[in-house]
Amino acid sequence: MSALLRLLRTGAPAAACLRLGTSAGTGPRRAMALYHTEERGQPCSQNYRLFFKDVTGHYISPFHDIPLKVNSKEENGIPTKKARNDEYENLFNMIVEIPRWTNAKMEIATEEPLNPIKQYVKDGKLRYVANIFPYKGYIWNYGTLPQTWEDPREKDKSTNCFGDNDPIDVCEIGSKILSCGEVIHVKILGILALIDEGETDWKLIAINVNDPEASKFHDIDDVEKFKPGYLEATLNWFRLYKVPDGKPENQFAFNGEFKNKAFALEVIKSTHQCWKALLMKKCNGGAINCTNLQISDSPFRCTQEEARSLVELVLSSPNKESNEEEQVWHFLGK
Repeated sequence: MSALLRLLRTGAPAAACLRLGTSAGTGPRRAMALYHTEERGQPCSQNYRLFFKDVTGHYISPFHDIPLKVNSKEENGIPTKKARNDEYENLFNMIVEIPRWTNAKMEIATEEPLNPIKQYVKDGKLRYVANIFPYKGYIWNYGTLPQTWEDPREKDKSTNCFGDNDPIDVCEIGSKILSCGEVIHVKILGILALIDEGETDWKLIAINVNDPEASKFHDIDDVEKFKPGYLEATLNWFRLYKVPDGKPENQFAFNGEFKNKAFALEVIKSTHQCWKALLMKKCNGGAINCTNLQISDSPFRCTQEEARSLVELVLSSPNKESNEEEQVWHFLGK
């Protein structure tokens, strides 16, 4: 029974979780050693949460406390191997939310304290994406870059649309099926500008640096060269995945053209600056929860003891969203 519960961590239906069991723990050892996850609540339910801890066992926010970039010399005080070349000096941490071929829409809970991963709920029901023929669930390992934020009040100059109020999304195209909550190092290859209900929803294309084929990929053209049809499938998937729910096809900026690595890096830089403004209270983040433990100058920083209490507070009233924010800030004395 305990093995089954571990396999259910993706939030997908039981049969799908069982099929994914053999892939657990296949991510880069060094990245996984720095961050661990802790499950709370029942998988495949609205009270399920996946909290993050650092190497010392303290709770952290994956949204705010995991660095955006992978430092070639050290990360969070732990030495790493020297970068092999200039390309490997420009690596990013990716938080895996949804393993490839699964349907449960798992995501970082941006409005909850410490931002655990949970399954998205819409109209009181857990959300699963439909299978778009000939695909099964998500066709990449899907996740996000920490310390990024697409500001809904800032209009993107290239798309002329406002941000979608989330961290920037990543489609990881490597050969391994990863696990929900894994933190991996990725190389950025390009980006797609999805326009979702009038908002800019950037989709980065990246590959796990520890993937067996990672050395072949340097820019967006390499995806078409070594994985022909993958970019076309990605475009079609994002265009159609909401149609089974009765919504129209999604639209794209640049006529659906994938932009290259250099363009993608500029978008990452911009969303990182928006996140910095958010954490320093230089802009209005609305319902976004900015509680963190490691951003020294942030007015939202809390102690390890407060973080532990926040976890218990969320778990004691997971469905009382209306007064959750008030409870949190009363607890923190903010």
